[in-house]
Amino acid sequence: MSDIKDKAVEKTKNKEFGGPIGTFLLVLLLPTVVFLLNFACNKKRCTIMEIPKLPKSLSFFFDLQATYIFLGWFAFQAALAVLPVGKLVEGQPLKSGGRLKYRCNGFFALIVSIAAFGLGVYYKLPLDIVHAKFFQIMTAATLFSVLLSIALYAKSLVVPKNKLAPGGNTGNHIYDFFMGHELNPRIGTFDLKFFCELRPGLIGWVMFNLIFVYKAYLENNKEFPPALTLAAAFQIFYVADALFAEEAILTTMDIVHDGFGFMLAFGDLVWVPFCYNLQTRFLLENPQNNMYWYCLAAIGVLNVIGYYIFRGSNSQKDAYRKDPHNPALAHLETIPTSTGRRLLVSGWWGLCRKPNYLGDLIMATAWSMCCGFHHVLPYFYPIYFLVLLIHRGMRDDVICRKKYGASWTRYCQRVPYKIIPYVY
Repeated sequence: MSDIKDKAVEKTKNKEFGGPIGTFLLVLLLPTVVFLLNFACNKKRCTIMEIPKLPKSLSFFFDLQATYIFLGWFAFQAALAVLPVGKLVEGQPLKSGGRLKYRCNGFFALIVSIAAFGLGVYYKLPLDIVHAKFFQIMTAATLFSVLLSIALYAKSLVVPKNKLAPGGNTGNHIYDFFMGHELNPRIGTFDLKFFCELRPGLIGWVMFNLIFVYKAYLENNKEFPPALTLAAAFQIFYVADALFAEEAILTTMDIVHDGFGFMLAFGDLVWVPFCYNLQTRFLLENPQNNMYWYCLAAIGVLNVIGYYIFRGSNSQKDAYRKDPHNPALAHLETIPTSTGRRLLVSGWWGLCRKPNYLGDLIMATAWSMCCGFHHVLPYFYPIYFLVLLIHRGMRDDVICRKKYGASWTRYCQRVPYKIIPYVY
């Protein structure tokens, strides 16, 4: 990286999330939402119509054993991430010049983690302690994400200006702390943002699901509850697919544009593993025994349709970015830009601007449908996800309009629908 020029990143002009005041409120609001959401949906009730009663005992929130479980899990995933297994992949060109290298062995880490779970089952370890101490582990993850965010921001204050993030370089401490001040914080070659994006939280989500299914299996006369098993299988496959195509994340907004601050640290380590498993935890504590097989089969078909759109569109985009001259992609129409890159306007990417988002939403809806139709909270994920993807689309539009200028205007005219064809 010695060829990187000492070129400072421009100051961030467009503030998001309501600027410093909005981001300060989000630092307080996001952990509150995670805890209240999980309090509101439990074995006794799952409703937004009642204010959940908070336990008065501190031990319900904090426990040293639960803290050790979280820290041990984080260290285990970090150890797997640094093993010389999997290929080294170059990231996108940095504005200051050069490319960073990333070790892509996330799928290997997932397989090892699942194998470790299998050994735990074989030796009859008390794996259900993870469910029993769910809230204490969530507290440990929250505190860790806050401390990590503080350390990241402190580190960002002493790095060269060319390593700062274009989206978190305002000079306002609160805003930059939330958005992430440094683009790619590393300890040696260990990239903290890349690691947290796909490892502790995402694979942790899988582990929660496996433990929930195993616990239900033991409590259900050693039979797998169909709805819970199906929802968990959908989600586990989704994570496995993401880790199998791990290098695709190197072209996403999170890696290319956003710094690593509280927004991503909390999102990766707390929001993903403790909100995205709401459906499976609901099904463990509130079994849906009245779900007929043909209903589950229809939900399965819906999930497959969503996955087909999601994987097909992502694969088409990644293949084009790797080799625009690939003969298999010669039929695709594009719009040239002043940067030298071309914008796809046919194939999956001619249906709408974010067909991968559409597939994601369909899958998210299928997961929630496994929970039946008598409760709203299990549908939190697809509802939240729709809001998130609309917002991400708006952020991406601002970035691309600035980057591509008139070409982006032509692109929007050619592909008018953002996520849902003929609707939005």
